[in-house]
Amino acid sequence: MKILYVEDEPFLAQIVSDGLTKNGYEVLHLRDGAAAAAAFEHFSPALAVVDIMLPTLDGYALVEKIRRSGSKIPIIFLSAKDSVADVVSGFHRGGNDYLRKPFSLDELFVRIDSLLARFGIREAAAQPLQQIGNCQVDFLHQKLHTPSGEHHLSYKETQLLKLLIEHRMDILERRNALLKIWGNDDYYNTRSMDVFISHLRKLLQEDTTLQILTIRGVGYKLLAT
Repeated sequence: MKILYVEDEPFLAQIVSDGLTKNGYEVLHLRDGAAAAAAFEHFSPALAVVDIMLPTLDGYALVEKIRRSGSKIPIIFLSAKDSVADVVSGFHRGGNDYLRKPFSLDELFVRIDSLLARFGIREAAAQPLQQIGNCQVDFLHQKLHTPSGEHHLSYKETQLLKLLIEHRMDILERRNALLKIWGNDDYYNTRSMDVFISHLRKLLQEDTTLQILTIRGVGYKLLAT
């Protein structure tokens, strides 16, 4: 499975390229839009991951060029530009998804897998459900199954629940969770995580075998009896 990856930040490019390769993809990494446009037809990727701010030819222009060639491959835009207008512009220019920097590799991989499945390029990777108490978590499709039914989770809620499960019966430190999922531990993200914890606690409250405790000043603990 070939992926065209266009990114001019060397450190980030190395991390993402290595991660994609370890996940079984054949990756062609290029640093500028013009080189990517020239290599696109010969490489014939199944999917493209494109940064917007590129030298020579920016990501928007590159994707428009790809679309004019008749290609309908799924394309994910990457960008530090995070306004609603930027996201809308990304979709209007031919992108199928828009991932804001900084991002986690896990989120990128889930989005790639989802797009490949949606476009019929391959079936979504089979991943077993995670059982916790009387509930099950589907990390791939971001769903929580409780005794009362199925609940859709946001990406960050899914990742937060995953960390809680991994640290069950132990303390999940607030700062570590913030850095891993949000990329920084500023006030805004801290409040955002508190909201997600409250939502997860509400969804899990019907299962008396599970409880999310707040350890004041430290973090959270998932009790599973």
